[in-house]
Amino acid sequence: MTFLRLTSLGAALALTALTGVGAAHAATPAAAPAAATATTPAASASTPVITGPSASAALPDFSDGFGLSLVREDTQVNGPADFTLTVTTPQLSGKHPIRILLPAAYDSEPERRWPVTYFLHGGGGNVNDVGAAPALHSDSMITVVPDGGMKGWYADWLMQNTAEGKANWETFHLTQVVPFIDAHLRTRADRAHRAVVGLSMGGYGSLHYAQARPDLFGHVAALSGGVDFGMWEVRGAVLATELNLAGAWCAVRSSSGSGSGSGSGSGNCAGHGPYVDSDAIFGSPYPFFDADRVWKAVDPAAPVNLAKLSGTGVTLYTGDNDIVDAQTAKASHTVKARLDELGVPSRLVDYGDGTSLAPTCDGGHHYGCWAPAFADYVPRLEAAFAAAG
Repeated sequence: MTFLRLTSLGAALALTALTGVGAAHAATPAAAPAAATATTPAASASTPVITGPSASAALPDFSDGFGLSLVREDTQVNGPADFTLTVTTPQLSGKHPIRILLPAAYDSEPERRWPVTYFLHGGGGNVNDVGAAPALHSDSMITVVPDGGMKGWYADWLMQNTAEGKANWETFHLTQVVPFIDAHLRTRADRAHRAVVGLSMGGYGSLHYAQARPDLFGHVAALSGGVDFGMWEVRGAVLATELNLAGAWCAVRSSSGSGSGSGSGSGNCAGHGPYVDSDAIFGSPYPFFDADRVWKAVDPAAPVNLAKLSGTGVTLYTGDNDIVDAQTAKASHTVKARLDELGVPSRLVDYGDGTSLAPTCDGGHHYGCWAPAFADYVPRLEAAFAAAG
């Protein structure tokens, strides 16, 4: 490693300093994940009722295309209008699930086309996380949940020879998954009827994707997102996932039904996959000799990137009541202020300690807050889709 790369110990110390973990936080009721990371909630995974080739008869007809090859024996049917495909692609190593939620009337109204929302899960999560946010299974739209990797960060990685292997997540999602879905399902394939939403790591992904491809997405929502790469707290979270420093962000494990959301799991930390170089995804994070140029180029809070959201419906949600969402609140308010300066309309919901949002929310970084946030957002999104005609 060069002197600009972090050792595991150095990153742990840096992350501790960046998030303020220490005596001041000794009374925190439950440890939280690093900013912009999230674990799979215990109640989020649906148990498939049909798996394998026999499931295909219940599904729309899918075939290989757009660089994606179906692994048909891994198809899962989780319930009515809820199934998971598995694909391979030259853009990524390994096999990758894509979970699809259809409106109840999809089969009974064969002439109707539907808006589509892409949900991007958080770090350490997977496609089954959508089960913890029931509002995303709407009868007014198709919801697609593509695999984003344990620490993919919705990016085409600078390093392609790490333990993760090939890692072109942005290319996979934007140039393969989106056209694949439009080719096989009855979608409304225009930006006015397509949204991208995400939380935590996926909050970064959703805002970045909306900026990178405003021709694709007319609506974007970021929940507790790592949306300001100008903040060392957010950069530190990315580095922690690269180095798989589980001890630095022991995760609050909860779901939409877990009461205050102060933790319903065993207390173990979710992993983020194998260790990779600290420069693997976005290069060096240090602002010396323009070494952090990639970080700056993809920073969702950069005014040049925020200006690309003109004409896009932008919504931000965050709490501010744990060491993680205290940082996502800062990031979200920065983005909101800069959008206001640019004259780009947006909506920010800072629900603070969660009392204004739902009984399950304590203002922390978990689905006890994210599920009711989606319950607030989805009807607004459905209305926007309907208004687009």
